[in-house]
Amino acid sequence: MNLSNLKPAEGSTKNRKRIGRGTGSGRGGTSTRGHKGAGSRSGYKSKVGFEGGQMPLQRRVPKVGFTPINKVEYVGINLDALQSLAEKFNLTSIDFDTLREHGLASKKDLVKILARGEVKLKIEVKAHAFSAAAQKAIETLGGTIVKL
Repeated sequence: MNLSNLKPAEGSTKNRKRIGRGTGSGRGGTSTRGHKGAGSRSGYKSKVGFEGGQMPLQRRVPKVGFTPINKVEYVGINLDALQSLAEKFNLTSIDFDTLREHGLASKKDLVKILARGEVKLKIEVKAHAFSAAAQKAIETLGGTIVKL
């Protein structure tokens, strides 16, 4: 072994261009920082989204729409879904926990019963809200509704 076959250890060197090592390196002089201005000096930090004085993107793009702060969103479950659930599992009472068990609602959802389809069984339904037509359809068969 002699000095001609010495090599750095595996992974000890980085394969990157070193800046500020003289003009002959191609990255000397201003060291890729340009001439003058805050960006050429040490300690410079730019704000997130700053585009050098150009109007930033988040201010160029128009504001669209409105989201009401107190909006209440319900998960709609139709009468045909209740009918198939009652037939399949032989249920006479359907409440929020039953809907959660069978994957029709999740823990923090609010459930509203809607009137698509029809109910053929007398069932008791407990939910957060009911459409007028769904309420009428359930009660005409002698079923009951309970608002949570």
